[in-house]
Amino acid sequence: MKIGELAALTGTPVRLLRYYEEQGLLEPDRLDSGHRRYGDGAPAIVRRIRALLDAGLPTRVIRDLQPCIRQDGTIAECTLETLQQHLEGLDNRISALSETRTSLAGLISAAQAHERVLV
Repeated sequence: MKIGELAALTGTPVRLLRYYEEQGLLEPDRLDSGHRRYGDGAPAIVRRIRALLDAGLPTRVIRDLQPCIRQDGTIAECTLETLQQHLEGLDNRISALSETRTSLAGLISAAQAHERVLV
């Protein structure tokens, strides 16, 4: 299928499909004219890429994980360490954001209390 067909089938803009190709995530065949041709499995690959991006994984990690992704789209055990590291990173960021939120809420409360005293 052509790139426009793949875009329509997956709801993914053509520009993103080209980006996935640049990042080594999607590999079309090239016709003599240079046009891209995607195989029947391309829609599943694009959906898998989108799901991994939605899970917060950067494209470089997705590229490295691709050999560990089974034909049915499930992730093999060889990826678990990488996925766990990303989960820990997310947990650390959530914790830091929570602390930042608490600090900001404290500043707001203090400012509001000060305003009430002045009124």
